[in-house]
Amino acid sequence: MTPGATSDARARLDAIVKTYDVRGIVGEGLTAETVEALAAAFVDEVGARGGRVVVGHDMRDSSPGFAEAFARGAVARGADVVSIGLCSTDESYFASGSMAAPAAMFTASHNPAAYNGIKFSRAGAQGISLDTGLAAIRDRAVDYLEQGITPDEAPGVVSTVDVLADYAVYLRSLVDLSGIRPLKIVVDAGNGMGGLTVPAVLGAAAGLPALPLDIVPLYFELDGTFPNHEANPLEPANIVDLQRAVVEHGADLGLAFDGDADRCFVVDEQGAAVDPSAVAAIVALREIARAHALGETDVAVIHNLITSVFVPETIEAAGATPVRTRVGHSLIKDQMRATGAVFGGEHSAHYYFRDFWSADNGMLAAMHVLAEFGAQQSPLSEMSARFTPYALSGEINSTVDDVPEAYTRIVEAFTGRADFEEFDGLSVTGITAESEPFWWFNVRPSNTEPLLRLNVEGADAATMESVRDEVLALIRA
Repeated sequence: MTPGATSDARARLDAIVKTYDVRGIVGEGLTAETVEALAAAFVDEVGARGGRVVVGHDMRDSSPGFAEAFARGAVARGADVVSIGLCSTDESYFASGSMAAPAAMFTASHNPAAYNGIKFSRAGAQGISLDTGLAAIRDRAVDYLEQGITPDEAPGVVSTVDVLADYAVYLRSLVDLSGIRPLKIVVDAGNGMGGLTVPAVLGAAAGLPALPLDIVPLYFELDGTFPNHEANPLEPANIVDLQRAVVEHGADLGLAFDGDADRCFVVDEQGAAVDPSAVAAIVALREIARAHALGETDVAVIHNLITSVFVPETIEAAGATPVRTRVGHSLIKDQMRATGAVFGGEHSAHYYFRDFWSADNGMLAAMHVLAEFGAQQSPLSEMSARFTPYALSGEINSTVDDVPEAYTRIVEAFTGRADFEEFDGLSVTGITAESEPFWWFNVRPSNTEPLLRLNVEGADAATMESVRDEVLALIRA
């Protein structure tokens, strides 16, 4: 070991191991060597020696090579690798759940082409975060980078399995779309993995019966350079093509998937974005009704603190219990399991399902929207309006050098006219008379950048905009 190797290995791993996954620039912190070490550490941490580990990857240029490097590290430590090849992230969750095996998915989700990463799952698609094993994987990987990977006396083998058809069959078993009215939908896959999964699940590419869907494809070609736009539909600029195509084709609605296709965004027939909170409320109602039909009386639904207040209102009105959580992928997966919740929704368009091993699945959320919408005759804009009664700002990011000072300015400005709660950032709720419109906002610091994220909701647009502008002025002072 050369002088300084210890600190170098630690720095490399610290730079790419985030709160909920591994993410970094290809060729810098994220190399074949670090991936092999992480693989060996993962096998040790989850106790996969002598068992199976699922490995899948997205369409990024670096992903197949990283998947192969991961297989080398895992096999060296005695795990049998089941390679499922090109897949969406929720397809890898399906493999992990159906095979009861831990999994590693190579993707950087919606990040630009220069990035890649790993989403880890324990057996049964159970999430792993820094607090629940990822820190231990990182620390073990540091040791392997410094000292080399100790080969197991019984190394594993690699096999290849295609799970796409089984994945499609399983999703079709959860949401029946065969009886909906005919719909024309535009789907923007953003050159990401939706280009593989949409034809299989919503079309006939996996050999399933055709559904009453006329699909207009946008950017279904798998291309990790993202030649048309970044595969991040949360940014308004990245759904402009979809919005235009929906109107041009006279479609009933549009769907946009992010790069690894685990998040789905919806636009109505006019090209207007449907807020993810509205989607969460729609799906929550369906899942609550299904649980009640099965005789369940104590039904819980999770929502994070950024979703519209209409989401918990909807859950309560349907006879279920809303469970409010902090923002965070692995955290919400853990909460889904701990509470037995039938469904969970985030403002970022992550949707979690008990029937999908409590993991998130953008395709399944899209199918619920299609089922609900296709069972009635109103245009989606009218249906969406019923589920969006209040005004939301969406997430607004501001670069802030001194977060505590920004918090102090906010607290001083709103003291006496709002209640404060430090739960995943700072939540501020207006103290209003019964006749006055309600409002609330949340500011949260980013885990990885010098940013403050602001979300505001008001009873009407004027209220929301007034609060939004005041808070932004304080943040950016």
